[in-house]
Amino acid sequence: MSSNELDSETKLMAVIGDEDTCVGFLLGGIGEVNEQRQSNFMVVERDSSAADIEACFKRFLAREDIAIIIINQVYADLIRATVDAHVLPLPTVLEIPSKQQEYDSNKDSILKRANQFEIPWRCSCIT
Repeated sequence: MSSNELDSETKLMAVIGDEDTCVGFLLGGIGEVNEQRQSNFMVVERDSSAADIEACFKRFLAREDIAIIIINQVYADLIRATVDAHVLPLPTVLEIPSKQQEYDSNKDSILKRANQFEIPWRCSCIT
């Protein structure tokens, strides 16, 4: 496979989170700026509004080069209707905990959809 073929198949992760979350993922190497000078992360500041977060989330959803969107659950809660409305497999939306708020599996959009199915081997860890 040539490097051009690999580049055309490469997909990115995107992050919407607090400073600590974004810095952690950026240190892990996920940071990217495309040809239109759009980054694949948003550091949510104190003055960031729900509208700002939602606009960024929708931008990430529309980008064909993003396969996974990681978002702190506290910010997903601010735009819950938009997060829950996204049902396509790509980009996959993963909600993660933050320092401000513990993870609540009852709010997670993926787990809510998964719990709709009857799975005979379902473990008790998924409520």
